[in-house]
Amino acid sequence: MSVGSGGGSEQARKTAEALEYLTGFGNEHSSEAVPGALPIGRNSPQRSPLGLYAEQLSGSAFTEPRAHNRRSWLYRIRPSAAHPPFTRTGNGALRTAPFTEAPADPNRLRWNPLPDPAPGTDFLAGLWTLGGNGDATQRTGMAIHLYSADSPMTDRVFSDSDGELLIVPEQGGLLLRTEFGLLSARPGEVALIPRGVRFRVELQDGTARGYVCENYGQPFELPGLGPIGANGLAAARDFRAPVASYEDSERPTEVVNKFCGNLWTATYDHSPLDVVAWYGTHVPYVYDLHRFNVLGSISYDHPDPSIFTVLTSPSDTAGLAGVDFVVFAPRWLVGEDTFRPPYFHRNVMSEYMGLIEGAYDAKAEGFVPGGGSLHNMMSAHGPDRETFDRASAAELKPQKIDDGLAFMFETRWPITTTAQAAGADHLQSGYDDVWQGLQRHFRA
Repeated sequence: MSVGSGGGSEQARKTAEALEYLTGFGNEHSSEAVPGALPIGRNSPQRSPLGLYAEQLSGSAFTEPRAHNRRSWLYRIRPSAAHPPFTRTGNGALRTAPFTEAPADPNRLRWNPLPDPAPGTDFLAGLWTLGGNGDATQRTGMAIHLYSADSPMTDRVFSDSDGELLIVPEQGGLLLRTEFGLLSARPGEVALIPRGVRFRVELQDGTARGYVCENYGQPFELPGLGPIGANGLAAARDFRAPVASYEDSERPTEVVNKFCGNLWTATYDHSPLDVVAWYGTHVPYVYDLHRFNVLGSISYDHPDPSIFTVLTSPSDTAGLAGVDFVVFAPRWLVGEDTFRPPYFHRNVMSEYMGLIEGAYDAKAEGFVPGGGSLHNMMSAHGPDRETFDRASAAELKPQKIDDGLAFMFETRWPITTTAQAAGADHLQSGYDDVWQGLQRHFRA
């Protein structure tokens, strides 16, 4: 179908409620908004159906193994090549690796939520970079951003050549209009926008706030299950891809491209969201975190948080992720003679945690929805004193953890904060104090 640009919260919400999806992660999906728009038996016929242009979007090198190859064929009203030159524009609060503004900090850090945005701030203008690692130009590492917005992206489209974007809403639903079609992502869901895919963000509830992981490295994939077997964690069928829809608009549209750390802009005389049909594997998704199949111990001890991995970006070392996306979803705890909250820990990996709703079972105070904590490589962390005291004395009957939804971006390299994050007014002072008062209990 052809869709208008929309923009108002009520219209965005109604549009989101009526969406239909394709299902399955990594599938060779196909969709057409107009019957007969998708060629059969070849990708680039001499004359594409309905006068459309055939165009391939490659998210991987042509020669990468078939199992890892990401590409889609798009059949569009105008080719992407038909645009004026891009010019540099301001980056706002958006930053990109390598991060060199501030030294890497071994201290444990925690932030309150972002302040409310200035009136008229859309998703792109509301992106604020906390930090990251690697080098976007070498396609390694990741960045952590937060966003706060009160306005839709009107006649404005964004694409990220540096990496794919995992968007984690915490307040307010998003309507994502992509080249492939429309996705709705509400708090408790996540949206994955592949590298180079153009999209616009509209707000379903007037305002929105959340987190973004920009993955410069290998595209996210479902983790291997190993001895777990064939089932568990995130099911491929629960990932939803858009059905084709397109904008046939002749009015000026600003297209902003993030390229090697900087924002570049060009004004097209048409909307580039004009794909009438498509098929392939390089596609956006949305996933409901409440569908995650939590696995855990039914005898003793707390399992490593890797058991909660939703998506992973592999590196050149087996089992060592460029970045893992981990969710702490509602679950039962039944371990016998077990300290049930996450244990005290020092980790070669670096961990950024955020909270979508409720409370986190390892922190009684200070860790609030929209906020986040950073425990860098080998920094000691674990439950605060109140949580330790309570869990050490608790009756070990079956316990349902269902009052919160937290997540973690875990990465192989230290996370260097930006200068704006290191000096932010919403950076909490005295975070170390949560571990004060842990008493000596040693008895020889």
